[in-house]
Amino acid sequence: MPAARVLSLGELVARARDLAGAGPRQLLGIAGAPGAGKSTLAERVVAEVGQAARLVPMDGFHLAQAELRRLGRDARKGAMDTFDVGGYVALLRRLHRLEPIPVWAPEFRRDLEEPVAGAVEVPPEVRLVVTEGNYLLLPEDPWDEVRSLLHEVWFLDLDAELRHRRLTARHESYGRSPEQARAWALGSDEANAALVAGTAVRADLVVRLAEPGA
Repeated sequence: MPAARVLSLGELVARARDLAGAGPRQLLGIAGAPGAGKSTLAERVVAEVGQAARLVPMDGFHLAQAELRRLGRDARKGAMDTFDVGGYVALLRRLHRLEPIPVWAPEFRRDLEEPVAGAVEVPPEVRLVVTEGNYLLLPEDPWDEVRSLLHEVWFLDLDAELRHRRLTARHESYGRSPEQARAWALGSDEANAALVAGTAVRADLVVRLAEPGA
């Protein structure tokens, strides 16, 4: 992985604001391993930029739980073949070309453990769309088109021990036992982390937050 730059949240927000002012609409991706803090960083950036920005997470394209069971993939939820990548790419295309009508995006609801369609409105006046997910930088078809549709991508790095602690706590909060949570964090999640680590070279910026708990 390329050496990471240590930047503060304020510095990243300033970079996002500059990006928002660079054209009719800009798409910013935040990639990284499970537990790196992508969702939190994306939420903070969008909140700081304000009404000119919207968050459209890749997680909205999770396959439904019933489909994961049917396909035998429910034990690997979060792996790259548990997402509707074609739907995600189609949405990014619409956001990229700045349609004169609102675009509606799905979101993943943790209380339901299901994606919900039409949950995020992106009106035409939005100038910065932030999307985050593990697989934004994958070079393999069909994921490779994602990178071409994003104007800038940050790869968020985090110390592995802290990342594992976060993941274990997250899985416990979903109702798993401590043993189950640790097994998931060091099993399925770590396999996904190893996969995406090699994609950091395709990012515009590899970053570690100066305040990783922010």
